[in-house]
Amino acid sequence: MQIPGPDTRVVELRVHGILGTTGDELTDAVASVDVAGDGIGRIMRPADRLRRPVPGPMLSAGDRSVPRIVEGYVWGGMTSGGLAKATWALLFPFALANMAHWMLPPARTSNPISTALSSALRALLRISALLLTMLLVAQLSVVTLDLVAAQCLGPGVPCMEFVPDAIRTIDILRASAALLPVALVILLMHHLSTVSWQVSAPKTDKPQHSSRAPMLPGANVVADPDTPALRTLHVIAALSTVALIALGGPFAISADPRWLIAAALLIFSLVGTVALDDPAGMRPSGKEKALRITLGRTPRRALMTVASLLLCSVALFPGQLAGPLPGSGGTIDAITGALVITCLAVAVLLAPAALLARPGWKTCPPRLRPWIGGWMTAPVLMLACMLGNGFGAGLGLSVARALGASQEPGDPVLTLPAAYDDVTIFWGTTAVLLLAAGIIGTPWMLLKRWRAGRGDGDGADGTVGTDDSIPDEVALLHAGRPADQRAAANAWKWADLQRRYSHLVLLVIAGVLAVSTALTLVARVSELPGFTWLIGVGVGALATLAVGLLRMVYLAATKRDTARYLGVLCDLALFWPREAHPVVPPCYALKVIPELAARATEHLADPNTRVVLVGHSQGSLLAAVATARLLESLPEADRERVGLVTAGSQLQWAYPRAFPGVVPHASLRDLAGALGGRWRSLCRGTDPIGGAVTTWNRQVFDGMLIGVGLRADGTEGPLPAATRGPTGALVLGGDHWLPDPQRGPFSCRRWVPGVLGHTDYSGDPEWDRAVAMAAGLESPVRGAALPLQPQTPTPAQAPATASAPKTPQLTAQGGDGGSLTETIEGLTRPKTDADEPEAAREDEPERTTAAVPRQQDSKPRPEPSVLPEITEPRGRSAPWERGMALRASER
Repeated sequence: MQIPGPDTRVVELRVHGILGTTGDELTDAVASVDVAGDGIGRIMRPADRLRRPVPGPMLSAGDRSVPRIVEGYVWGGMTSGGLAKATWALLFPFALANMAHWMLPPARTSNPISTALSSALRALLRISALLLTMLLVAQLSVVTLDLVAAQCLGPGVPCMEFVPDAIRTIDILRASAALLPVALVILLMHHLSTVSWQVSAPKTDKPQHSSRAPMLPGANVVADPDTPALRTLHVIAALSTVALIALGGPFAISADPRWLIAAALLIFSLVGTVALDDPAGMRPSGKEKALRITLGRTPRRALMTVASLLLCSVALFPGQLAGPLPGSGGTIDAITGALVITCLAVAVLLAPAALLARPGWKTCPPRLRPWIGGWMTAPVLMLACMLGNGFGAGLGLSVARALGASQEPGDPVLTLPAAYDDVTIFWGTTAVLLLAAGIIGTPWMLLKRWRAGRGDGDGADGTVGTDDSIPDEVALLHAGRPADQRAAANAWKWADLQRRYSHLVLLVIAGVLAVSTALTLVARVSELPGFTWLIGVGVGALATLAVGLLRMVYLAATKRDTARYLGVLCDLALFWPREAHPVVPPCYALKVIPELAARATEHLADPNTRVVLVGHSQGSLLAAVATARLLESLPEADRERVGLVTAGSQLQWAYPRAFPGVVPHASLRDLAGALGGRWRSLCRGTDPIGGAVTTWNRQVFDGMLIGVGLRADGTEGPLPAATRGPTGALVLGGDHWLPDPQRGPFSCRRWVPGVLGHTDYSGDPEWDRAVAMAAGLESPVRGAALPLQPQTPTPAQAPATASAPKTPQLTAQGGDGGSLTETIEGLTRPKTDADEPEAAREDEPERTTAAVPRQQDSKPRPEPSVLPEITEPRGRSAPWERGMALRASER
């Protein structure tokens, strides 16, 4: 570790999380200004009254203060704000299907079966994404071409009577007007898939196969060079689907050249999508080279031109538009059936693929292993298909009911394809089962919460809490503060419940979807009358989904607060580059990560500067990946001037378990070893979203907080017992467990009352200490403690007679950060006058007399908490350290 010199300074580069934020909030300043960036990715600093950038507060490091510059990278404008970004919510099923690709378990390159399964799963996911695009376009075509143009605007039909009869009798006008919005939607999807954020930093990404587990976190989060070809295949498939609906459907084989061309283009799209595997970082073989030549820029333009001319020919020569189109039902049935088959195939193939990938995580504790053994891709893909199918069907049903509202009895009824009845039954069954799951699950969660908080409060004898009601970690962290223990205990348990069981929601949804699909198939085959009532429930559910989503988009475009909450979906789903589905909004990670690394490199050009990247919540993933990229690009000497601080992070309990192929546990261990102890994580047990990052299997033993975690040398194993810092935080390994509620108030320091949970980490006094440690300016003191009571009793406190020996009890002393002479149970009991030493009560009048007099009838002002200096009690160590010491002494 480099020794700081007199000119050493620290640059604290902050990255915010979801829900967006402003530069003022990110930099903890009254005002802030841009100092770099392009207006989309903004690098901001605090500013004075004249809007000039100013450095941040001095950073305390031991006995000295080091200059600090606080900068914040604001990226919230990439996912929320404006009508264009609000409409991205309509593409959320596509983003989910794309995200499912990144949730696949990593392939073992040494096992050919694992490699083959990984290739098959990626191909199935790309096919599912292509089918979702075709389904959306087909459902729009059913609404515009079939429902409106062929039925509602037919000659003599009393529907939309404001349209003159002259237009109703001209099929070309009706077909052109109906296909125009569909063509515009396809054009809009193509345009959106070509949009990418302009990166104002040199390109340093090294291509890496997205199915291989990376050496450092997020090393395979790179742009796929085959995205343009995949985009072209989606556009060709969408245009061919519209043409097939107008020409009789996929099952009505015809000698019409247009039908043959549409079928050929569709088959080419399906085959190309299967063959177009991720080539990043691989040397293309002969077949892959031939495919790239076939899907080069010139052939792509030629194929899209042919597909566009095919659609124009359908608009100019539509055929007979009288009544429901025969091709609508067959097309919807074919696409829906193919989606069901692909989802089932993904679910089946995931089981052996996850089993073959299991050696990569079988040594991890159960709570660090991937959720349901790496099978999370299947429920996410099923959810994407359900939402995509449901929104289109809901739109069609809503339009049909709106157009038929003005009709009178005896008029021709506007009919949708029979496949829509299956969709309504499916959604009706899903709504009923989800309601049943909510009725069962809500009391279960309330019971869990009640049992977690059982025993909190005052007992009949006046005692507060017991060992059963207050966890040992809470009692240790808030030692001597029973009010804070009561406030934190229930929040700790409730937050743990949410982190432990939140992924079960997707499993419940997957089970509901499987049951609903089976019941829908039974209803379709048997045609039993008992399922008719589900159609009414499904129609209501689909209409609610379509109208609710459109209303949400409208509110997000007009109200900033709604846009921020809708942006949460984008923040989570748009982190991932385009892989399975190209028609998704641009990935912000491909811009934020290189620009963060470039800004840090710019500061590191000064040899006296140390850079600490700080990320909160989702920003912790961005900061970790940027730090990994930065370490790979820097020489060995400069790496020691880079540090990382994560706050409220999901880098342990969520991302490695949901995305084992992108952020595996081993990559976090390697990153911790590369940083050499300069990775600090701020944690709160009351935070339901964030959690520990570098430690696990924590427990209180003999009054010490011990556990297992990542070590500075790149290994993992038992850690030294936690130490308590001057702010009251317990530091175990790289995790700083913050008291929540905070200790305080402190003089000359911002203080926030109450249980904070996932918010306001920067307001904790331990924040600066973690930054100083990450900068290499300070290190945790071995055995440092915050004494809460004297260890040696004074003569006045000594007992008059010897007491009988007591049984050993769990005490909080030594390496826990405080040499406490009471048990943890005793710490939860409020102090009484009888417990106060006599000598202390005799001194009370003198202290009262010496106090500063106050005005009459004025309330006493609470004095700020001034914590004593930390001490180093000797002789306390974890059990495994004692064993090592004994073995050394025997030698």
